[in-house]
Amino acid sequence: MGECSHPVDSSNIPFPQRPIIILGAGIIGCATARQLLLKGFSVILVAEYLPGDQNIFYASAWAGAAWHAAGGISPEYRYIQAVSYRHLLKMAREEPESGVCIVDSREYLEDAPSENSSIWGKTVLSKFRDLNPDEYPPNFNCGWAYESVVTDPTHHMPYLREKILALGGQFIRKRVASLSELYTLFPESRIFINASGVGSKTLHDVQDDKCFPERGQNVFFRTSNCNTMYFRNGKEYTYVIPRPQSHGVVLGGVKQRDSLSPDVDMDIARDEIARAHRLAPEIVPENPPEDSLSYIVGIRPSREGGFRLDSKQIGARIILSAYGFGGGGYAFSYGIGDALVNMVEKAERDNIIL
Repeated sequence: MGECSHPVDSSNIPFPQRPIIILGAGIIGCATARQLLLKGFSVILVAEYLPGDQNIFYASAWAGAAWHAAGGISPEYRYIQAVSYRHLLKMAREEPESGVCIVDSREYLEDAPSENSSIWGKTVLSKFRDLNPDEYPPNFNCGWAYESVVTDPTHHMPYLREKILALGGQFIRKRVASLSELYTLFPESRIFINASGVGSKTLHDVQDDKCFPERGQNVFFRTSNCNTMYFRNGKEYTYVIPRPQSHGVVLGGVKQRDSLSPDVDMDIARDEIARAHRLAPEIVPENPPEDSLSYIVGIRPSREGGFRLDSKQIGARIILSAYGFGGGGYAFSYGIGDALVNMVEKAERDNIIL
């Protein structure tokens, strides 16, 4: 008897088995892919830059990547950050290869915390306490100590890539000019996630003018004293972010809207070192040896009014948007992934007869 062969009819593919297409393979796209794959969905990531790349526009490779409670955000967004912290803390405890580490933290505030300040972090963070006045410099209003997590992108993005591949996810390196280009490439798919970061400004069928590139530049200082994080919360925004697995600390920060320069500005670097020394003199000397320093430049995918997170039905397709996280991608990452999983599962329910 001869074999029977039938042409593949994509309309016969059950809704839950159609690949979910994610545009963008930064921390948001990859964290979301991992969460979806763990739930049993099929995922393909399409992106110009992939984990392991070191282009300045691939911000996830350069991020400070500390978990820090954001001030001035809604309770819903606070919860997304809290979910992210739960996932990152589990990785820190159980998967050292993830590059996530638990560190002691100190945060100094120039002014008394406002009504919608980052103090909500005490509901999530271990060992949170108010510092005594003799525990922080006299020019500050108050200070907090707590345990938090930091993520080392040089470990975490390769870890995520391997995790996604092991779970059956796929990466396709491709630059697309529009979401509709993806619809043509993947006609059987019904759910598309736009995690393209600042790319959403130029996608023909998105053109989100609230998106803008924001240049960041940091100093990496190699030191064995790399287990305590410092934040200066106020006019002179400064941080010292430990990288225990890379044996150093990241000193910053600076935000330069619409600047795309890949060149290190040594005036900025010197200023960041000086500010970090004032903040944490026991970690950062006034004049660190030049051979202990290296410099980091990355373009953050920022957005006026904060990030976009929503779901829209366009014809037979469901378009989820998750972009514009600026410097907060890692702090929101896995919480955003879970929020998108919930949206996908709602679409699945709506398309299945129970």
